[in-house]
Amino acid sequence: MSFSSDVKEELARQDSTAMHCQIAEMSAMIAMCGHMISREKLQLQTENAAVSRKYFTLLKKTFNINTDVVINRNPCLKRGNIYMLTIASPEQTQRILQAAKLTVREDESLYLVNHMVIQNSCCKRAFIRGAFLASGSLSDPEKSYHFEIVCQTKDKALQLQEVMQVFHIDAKIVQRKKSYVVYVKESAQIVELLGLMEANVALMKLENIRILKDMRNSVNRKVNCETANIHKTVNAAVKQIEDIRLIEEKVGLDQLNSGLSEIARLRLEFPDATLRELGTMLTPQVGKSGVNHRLRKLSNLAQELRA
Repeated sequence: MSFSSDVKEELARQDSTAMHCQIAEMSAMIAMCGHMISREKLQLQTENAAVSRKYFTLLKKTFNINTDVVINRNPCLKRGNIYMLTIASPEQTQRILQAAKLTVREDESLYLVNHMVIQNSCCKRAFIRGAFLASGSLSDPEKSYHFEIVCQTKDKALQLQEVMQVFHIDAKIVQRKKSYVVYVKESAQIVELLGLMEANVALMKLENIRILKDMRNSVNRKVNCETANIHKTVNAAVKQIEDIRLIEEKVGLDQLNSGLSEIARLRLEFPDATLRELGTMLTPQVGKSGVNHRLRKLSNLAQELRA
């Protein structure tokens, strides 16, 4: 199973004890993947068995309604099923829509019109959970961080974005073909969303992956920095030795003053030594900046000889 499927399986097992939270969660599920048939029958369609079980459970708990689950083969995919739950009774359908504060639009899609159903903070969390169960997905955090919920209309996307913003989740909206996608890419905010939806097992797994990736990235940055410094040091030492060899050939190291002559001979003898190490070999000892100053003088002298 994918990471997204694991999260949905965990969320499907989460049971809100309060009736108002159950209705808020069901309202989101119906709004996201439900539709009306001839304005009399309410049908919810999903490709996830866990989502169909959760919807069935919510109907039973909140309205004491039993419905059959029809399983069809997905015609668009070589594998996978489509689970359809239909409320055939117009009376039961109206009862559900009124409780969930949903209205039927001209295209027979459903929309939350009364925010009373998500007035409480706990109900908002349940609403986000229901929306994710119905039409959300989460990428494998080992590869990338991407949380999204696909909405049929821009109004639904804006409504969901507004609910998320109550919890300081900076969700963005992008149009994808005929749908609108509410998405979050920042790992810390995805962790926050998992916590809001009460997917605690998935939250811990993602946090562990984040820690490992941060440690790996930190080690890589340090290794890259040290490698770059080594290359810089080696290249500088090679250039210094070339300059000293030129001076030795053209002028002779004995013709230099004692300070330059001493550092030149030490550099030739210890090509891999750092500036600080070279400084400790001098008599008297000289700091890193003093060694660098003498080597720069040698470099300028070599430049003059080349000219």
